[in-house]
Amino acid sequence: MALYAIGDIQGCYDELRALLDRVSFNADADQLWFAGDLINRGPRSLEVLRFVRSLGNDAVAVLGNHELHLLAVASGACKSSVNDTFKDILAAPDCDTLLDWLRQRPLMHYDAKRNIAMMHAGLAPQWDIATAQSCAQEVERELRSKRSDELFSVMYGNQPDLWSEKLRSAERWRFIINCFTRLRMCDAEGRLHVGARGPVRKRDDGLMPWFEVPGRASVDTKLVFGHWSVLGRYQAPGIYATDSGCVWGGALSAVRLDVEPAEWHSLPCPIYAKFSE
Repeated sequence: MALYAIGDIQGCYDELRALLDRVSFNADADQLWFAGDLINRGPRSLEVLRFVRSLGNDAVAVLGNHELHLLAVASGACKSSVNDTFKDILAAPDCDTLLDWLRQRPLMHYDAKRNIAMMHAGLAPQWDIATAQSCAQEVERELRSKRSDELFSVMYGNQPDLWSEKLRSAERWRFIINCFTRLRMCDAEGRLHVGARGPVRKRDDGLMPWFEVPGRASVDTKLVFGHWSVLGRYQAPGIYATDSGCVWGGALSAVRLDVEPAEWHSLPCPIYAKFSE
């Protein structure tokens, strides 16, 4: 069985199907992991959602910031942006089915046998894998409950920026969601700087990629994530970054994780959206 992890698709359905053809994906034998942001900014978000859902147990998909944004818009907790391209989902006859399916997706997937975890963006440097699992499950319970509208109404914002077990309710949910779906940069103390923009390294502000923070508690687990097109397709010991900017005219990338060394496959993509971090 081949195991492929695929970065941010963002509605680029044709490119996804072409990439799967390139790696000779066999739905009867192989498995796909999707690192979130299946939808938005690209042209065919509805088709991507329907396809990934149709794969059933042959696919694992974690929630990205664009999936949470869609759910928040659908709930009425916030308004759609001028750059959103998911109106086709909201108007589809199977909209409720697709939204219910998204609500059941995890914020993090952990394969204990392989010791590999996948999330859309990152982990707080203070979290080991057990803590990350527990935090993900806290928010997942709220997302799937009758109180989900409250979650959507408080999830936007950049504070708090430092983990504490004393965080409660809205502040705790927001911090957890920011880690799993928005995180890129931290300072040396492990504070989140989710609004940071610009280059990945050689910065004047002392910020660094979250996975390079000294003493990161999840260092013994292999981590797969997307969300960071500026970083691009990137591999370091225990780190697999899969967002190579498909919707911005970069590439759609898949990494095969069941072989050593891991095998990368990328497909160039046309430009569908104006670039933005």
